[in-house]
Amino acid sequence: MTEAGGIAAEALRSYIERIERLEEEKANLAADIKDVYSEAKATGFDVKIMRQIIRLRKMEEHDRQEMEALLDTYAHALGMIRG
Repeated sequence: MTEAGGIAAEALRSYIERIERLEEEKANLAADIKDVYSEAKATGFDVKIMRQIIRLRKMEEHDRQEMEALLDTYAHALGMIRG
C-alpha cells in the first residue's frame, strides 16, 4: 500500500470513493422522497402533517407519550385548551 505522510493512500481513496457513492445514493433517495410528497400533495394530502406523522412514528412510544403529555400541559398552562 502506498503511503504518503504516513497515510495509506489506497485505503483512504477507497473510503472517499465509498462515501461519495453513498452521498450520491442519498441525494437520489431524497429526490425520490420529494417526489412521493409531491404525489401525496397532488392528491390532497397535507404534506406538513405527513412529515410530522413520520417524525412521530420514528419516536419510541414512551418518548412520544412524554412529548404529548408536555404539549398538553403547556397548552393548558397557556389557556389554549379548556377543561
